[in-house]
Amino acid sequence: MEINEYLDVFIEESKEHIQSLNSHLLELEKKPENIDTVNEIFRSAHTLKGMSATMGFQDLADLTHKMENVLDAVRNHKLQINSDIIDVAFDAVDHLESMVFDIVEGGNGKKDVSNLVAQLNAIEQGESIQGINMKEKESVATRESTRIGSLDQFETTVLQQSVEKDFNNYQVNVQLDEGCLLKAARVYMVFEVLEQLGEVIKSEPIVSELEEEKFENDFTILLISKEDEDTIKQKIMKVSEISQVCISQFDVNQHAVPAQVDEEKDGSDKQLSIQSKEDINNDKNNTKNSQLTSKTIRVNIDRLDALMNLFEELVIDRGRLEQIAGSMKHSELQETVEHMTRISGDLQNIILNMRMVPIDQVFNRFPRMVRQLAKDLNKQMELSIDGAETELDRTVIDEIGDPLVHLIRNAIDHGIETPEERKQKGKPEKGTLKLNAYHSGNHVFIEISDDGAGINKEKVIKKAIGNGVITDEQVATLSDSQIHQLILESGFSTADEISDISGRGVGLDVVKNTIESLGGSIRIKSEYGKGSLFSIQLPLTLSIISVLLVEVKKEKYAIPLSSIIETAIINKNEIMHAHNKQVIDFRGKVVPLISLHDIFEVPSEQEDETFHSIVIIRQGDKMAGLIVDTFIGQKEIVLKSLGNYLTDVFAISGATILGDGQVALILDTNALIK
Repeated sequence: MEINEYLDVFIEESKEHIQSLNSHLLELEKKPENIDTVNEIFRSAHTLKGMSATMGFQDLADLTHKMENVLDAVRNHKLQINSDIIDVAFDAVDHLESMVFDIVEGGNGKKDVSNLVAQLNAIEQGESIQGINMKEKESVATRESTRIGSLDQFETTVLQQSVEKDFNNYQVNVQLDEGCLLKAARVYMVFEVLEQLGEVIKSEPIVSELEEEKFENDFTILLISKEDEDTIKQKIMKVSEISQVCISQFDVNQHAVPAQVDEEKDGSDKQLSIQSKEDINNDKNNTKNSQLTSKTIRVNIDRLDALMNLFEELVIDRGRLEQIAGSMKHSELQETVEHMTRISGDLQNIILNMRMVPIDQVFNRFPRMVRQLAKDLNKQMELSIDGAETELDRTVIDEIGDPLVHLIRNAIDHGIETPEERKQKGKPEKGTLKLNAYHSGNHVFIEISDDGAGINKEKVIKKAIGNGVITDEQVATLSDSQIHQLILESGFSTADEISDISGRGVGLDVVKNTIESLGGSIRIKSEYGKGSLFSIQLPLTLSIISVLLVEVKKEKYAIPLSSIIETAIINKNEIMHAHNKQVIDFRGKVVPLISLHDIFEVPSEQEDETFHSIVIIRQGDKMAGLIVDTFIGQKEIVLKSLGNYLTDVFAISGATILGDGQVALILDTNALIK
């Protein structure tokens, strides 16, 4: 059997089973007497074991086998579920997930799980695991904390050459504080420091796992530098929430991989598909059941991307045909083009729906995260999830996970109070965190709300003035909503003052930037002492969007319809001036005007026009009026990037090709309003 042929399927199904283990363990913790839940966990572990053994990932198979033994004892009433068993089971699932991600990164899925196996064995035999948890766990952590794995040939060569050029090779182990919440942010700051002192060659765990916080409280970095150990240590210790830094000289010769390596070749083939008669029968039944109930197939996302790219070209040609048919006024051609337009419209909906995935793929990791954070912070927490079936484009789903994680962590750490504080305020000791998603028009809304401490406006204002975000004079003009939005500004990302304003705003500017890069927005509502609500608005898809085409002299621009309130033609006499800016009175509100002539420096002759065409746009609670020459009309266009050579072009988010072959630039309304 060609293993690589089935690797992608193995990885995807393993992720699904791991998620199933997580969600069912959470259910079991709430209802430990529910044997049906135990059976579901057993089935997932059993299937994962069989798949892993067949693919040759023996460490994965062995660990799931040990889990299976414990679960079998529970469902046969030989063991009773308690918090210790749940904690060890969650640890086992974390290790399984880590091994799967190692396979995704091209590794062999190997991991030292001896301590975990010892705990599972102790549970199965009815022994206490406390000694293992305290003593042996510490020794395992110590043993792993100073370990850098084998080096490849390139890494070995770089390290050897650095020694020849009088550089030092250091192994730097960094220990984070217990309960550190923004671990990924701390890792990033440490890497920033080290990259100023030398060159980072390797990390353990790998960078992707560090970014996703798939590690305990320590990580190790291999560094080439001419600085001494004390200097490096002092620089790292300036990063907050670092408890310890251990630096040692790294001997490259002890870690280099021999040229010819054939990892455990002999004997491994014999282990690929060893299953008991009972296992084989179970697998046959599972296969039969899945064939009866499943009407879905797995399609690689790259194929869907390729299909979308081809359809985007079809949309461009469709626009060209519509234009030609309109100019020729040929009845049969027009009828054919109209039919093609209807068919391609249906095809567009089908392709977009194929790319849609439930937001549950993001939401399903939060219950486990909330449980662990509540436990670490000694808080009582109840997570409520609604609208998990709401669908979003895959490209949006891939990007929205990290901002949501950040907002949820923020709510738990700095929003929800401790049981004692809540009791003093007359609140239930158990805090509530709600996650809600729903469709509205061409957008999806995601809401994260808590019944915690809320946002202290006075502290927000004080900090905003101190950081130069606003002035004393501006304070009186700000509404409550505008004050709450201030915590999303970059001036609030001050790590040294995390305790200020309940920690709200630490890194929230990154959340805001990520959401806005997806064409979305974020709004905040809060009542001090009662809680907060963060509302995120996102487009359903990023590939094909509806726009209003406008013309400025001979240049065409596309304005996303989702940002437009309405269009208007105003008399020049209606334009007023305030703070050296042109403004108009729009339905009782003062709206600033922005001339696209001036913004994009469009060459034109001076004309004394009596009337102006205006497009009123909105972003959050801010509005602006764009002055254009002509309204062309509404179109569905294909969003194309400007490429690597035209990055960070002000107020332009991309381009599109029109039916006549002309290129229209797509306006970034967020940048224009700012």
